[in-house]
Amino acid sequence: MNRMNLSGFVKEHGQEKAAQLLGVTQGAISKALKVGRDIHVTDHGDGTFSAQELKPFPAVKAKAA
Repeated sequence: MNRMNLSGFVKEHGQEKAAQLLGVTQGAISKALKVGRDIHVTDHGDGTFSAQELKPFPAVKAKAA
């Protein structure tokens, strides 16, 4: 298994192909990259891919100082 961040996966495959491989739209890939979501893609070695987003727990926004 190989794991990389979403931007690296997109650089390797392009936005349209990356979206197809992950089962989402190209627009979803574009927006995730634009807002800087912390998504990692795993290549399972059998032609399938999965993606996970890393978020702090609990998912609360930081308070303004």
